[in-house]
Amino acid sequence: MRGVLFDGRTVEVVDGLEVREPGPGEVRVAVAAAGVCHSDLSVIDGTIPFPVPVVLGHEGAGVVDAVGEGVSHVAPGDHVALSTLANCGTCADCGRGRPTMCRRAIGRPERPFAHRGVPVHQFAATSAFAERTVVKAVQVVRVPDDVPLTSAALIGCGVLTGVGAVLNRARVERGDSVVVIGAGGVGLNVLQGARLAGALRIVAVDANPAKEDAARRFGATHFLTSTEGVRGVLPTGADHAFECVGRVELVRQAVDLLDRGGRAVLLGVPPAGAEATFLVSSMYLDKSILGCRYGSSRPQRDIALYAELYRQGLLLLDELVTRTYPVEDFEKARADAEAGRVARAVLTF
Repeated sequence: MRGVLFDGRTVEVVDGLEVREPGPGEVRVAVAAAGVCHSDLSVIDGTIPFPVPVVLGHEGAGVVDAVGEGVSHVAPGDHVALSTLANCGTCADCGRGRPTMCRRAIGRPERPFAHRGVPVHQFAATSAFAERTVVKAVQVVRVPDDVPLTSAALIGCGVLTGVGAVLNRARVERGDSVVVIGAGGVGLNVLQGARLAGALRIVAVDANPAKEDAARRFGATHFLTSTEGVRGVLPTGADHAFECVGRVELVRQAVDLLDRGGRAVLLGVPPAGAEATFLVSSMYLDKSILGCRYGSSRPQRDIALYAELYRQGLLLLDELVTRTYPVEDFEKARADAEAGRVARAVLTF
């Protein structure tokens, strides 16, 4: 089968990739579509260190191909969206409803693939850039057949991260003010999360003016090309500021833009050793800086919820898919994503 393989130096679409049979508590999925997320690109450029060789991709959807012993919530033929959370379900964090914090699921990559006899790692417990993948049953969420798989694929990362950061982590309330720095794939989902939450003023900030139309479509009430104009819209500052780019100077700007009691939520991924600064004295005005992993989500609940909101016309998914590419055109999809020409490039199999 085909897949996108990174060996530490080069990335290429290969044939002859193999994946093992699903074991107990596992599901094999025939991947139909997978979004090209900047986290995948960050593995290639070294921003996210990861063992190699590895099959990339972590934002996907497809059709259940086979199930292992003990799996009963999905069956072959079901349409499913994939989550990267291979959480155990039994540790203290899982028991407290915080599967994103499961210590048994973080930093332990498995190798269910092989290429030319060499074991290959699985990225983010998913590896959606392959025709088939094997994941834990907890990572598979059934979606209605009338949700296009090219759109359902995006729920498993960009939507969970962006909308979840608003609803689950920041807990934006009706009437709040929100600033979103970066109107890429995650930023657009923060915007529509703020719209769903009932935020009154939603300011999108992106250096690329071509992103204004999309930002407004997803929920922005104002669009700026720099943070310098935010105080003109929100004189006392924002209740919430989301940094979706991953640059430390923007983290500082997010903190500085907060009103008293405001919350800055960090979603962008800077290099692993990056450090940010802020005025400590400003924090005594009840400001907060919040990290957020994967939208603080509970995928079995949230993916099903977002799929239903899409069916009701309340959540935009189709509009996130700027362009689809056959997997053989991965390099074109990668270039378009890196250049910011797409909200989401989606690979199809």
